[in-house]
Amino acid sequence: MQSLVASLVAVASLISVVKGDTCSELRANTNIEVSAPISPTYIAEQTEYWSASCSALKPSCIIFPKSAAEVSTIISVLNTNDEHFAVKSGGHSPNNYYASVDGGPLISTQNLDHANLDPATGILDFGPGNRLDGLAQKLQGTGWTFVGGRIGNTGTGGLMLGGGLSYMSAQHGWSASSVLEYELVLPNGTITYPSATNHPSLFKALKGGGNNFGIVTNYKTQAYPQGNVWGGNLLFLRTPATDKKILQAVRDFTEYNTDDRAAVIVTAERAQVNLVDSWILFLFYDGPTPPAGTFTNFTSIGPIANTARTRTYADLMTFSNWVVLKGFQVQIGTETIPLPSTTHSVEVLEGIHAHWRNISLTTLAVPGIVASIAYQPFPKRIAAAAREKSPDLIDADPDADKLIIEMNYAFLNPLDYPLMDGKMQETYTGIRERVLSWQAEGKLPDNVDLPVFMNYGFYRQDYFGRLKPENRALAREVAEEVDPEGLFRNRTGGWKP
Repeated sequence: MQSLVASLVAVASLISVVKGDTCSELRANTNIEVSAPISPTYIAEQTEYWSASCSALKPSCIIFPKSAAEVSTIISVLNTNDEHFAVKSGGHSPNNYYASVDGGPLISTQNLDHANLDPATGILDFGPGNRLDGLAQKLQGTGWTFVGGRIGNTGTGGLMLGGGLSYMSAQHGWSASSVLEYELVLPNGTITYPSATNHPSLFKALKGGGNNFGIVTNYKTQAYPQGNVWGGNLLFLRTPATDKKILQAVRDFTEYNTDDRAAVIVTAERAQVNLVDSWILFLFYDGPTPPAGTFTNFTSIGPIANTARTRTYADLMTFSNWVVLKGFQVQIGTETIPLPSTTHSVEVLEGIHAHWRNISLTTLAVPGIVASIAYQPFPKRIAAAAREKSPDLIDADPDADKLIIEMNYAFLNPLDYPLMDGKMQETYTGIRERVLSWQAEGKLPDNVDLPVFMNYGFYRQDYFGRLKPENRALAREVAEEVDPEGLFRNRTGGWKP
């Protein structure tokens, strides 16, 4: 009996050696930086999430690679065990386990923050450790810009893998559309360089495919000439009359604006017990001054504050960071809708807005609640510009104007997460049901693809199921080819094809 016990102990010891944890293996056998839960670098990195629910998850360690070779080593060690893990760029996804993990290693790309510009060609290599404001600052004064997002605190890694909607998308497509080549560490640890001519299916899948194919350590992109820009916010106190005017204005801007340098985000926001009930508009022009009349539909409504002015792009990115609420639990969801005609715009847009107000009203007693809905123009030109650059999984229809709607709930108490999970589902599901009903009644076109935009998706939404079937199939085929053992499919969070 004693010999049997001894044998079992020996086998268990052997298994523990073979399946050692990643943190210990890397500390013992490499020079890669590995931070333990009590270290200042671990604590600091864990605070850098947009949602406190992600910060509350505690990785076994945080690993800070400095190169693709170090990422390859980390992946090779992960292949010897069965730990769940996550990869983090800026941590702006509020979905738990997408860029966060509990009990397994977290790979932070913080030190992959290089940005190397060829000033003659505008070819820009940058790493996923950059945030948008930092990257804009590094490019300040060069005369070049990148097609980034709209909030400076956003990490470039998650932005690019989800597609990336930019103020400059009508000119240049998605943020990912300007990628010329990826440096990618595959699930088997191999480093490869997908491009339009090298592994083109993988190249396409990385544009809107999320974290299913490995870890990107460099984005080789085309930058574009840019000087000073014009931008800022308009603030309106909410009234029923203001609702009508602003909803009509964003509809008309989406259809009739012909200046690809102009962009808007139209956001309604309300806070606990109606202490705040307002509209906040983001205006942008890719030039020092917009031509007269560009934003008249909005400015003529009568804002009570206007911060729009000529500034550097880096300044605009930093200025936008006020939207990130530290210490809050955050949930984000989205829907894409066809742009209604003038005949049905009042019924559709005011119907959607009334639905949001009805649901958000039921949340106003939740401690610290901030509820918002953003109407973001998705004109035909964005889809056309993306297709001109390179294929992507989003594969948006260039023949139909659309709106991307983003819904946000931020609140203080983590115990309210299940309640607010239900409220978020009610919000986006109600919009989707209304759109389908209006399509059946002929009030909205029914021949328009309406993908869920990954960067704003709630974890319960079916991202891949809303892509065109052939694109979902491509993503699945590529994932199975590059990750036959399911390292990323089975051991990381995120949407899976």
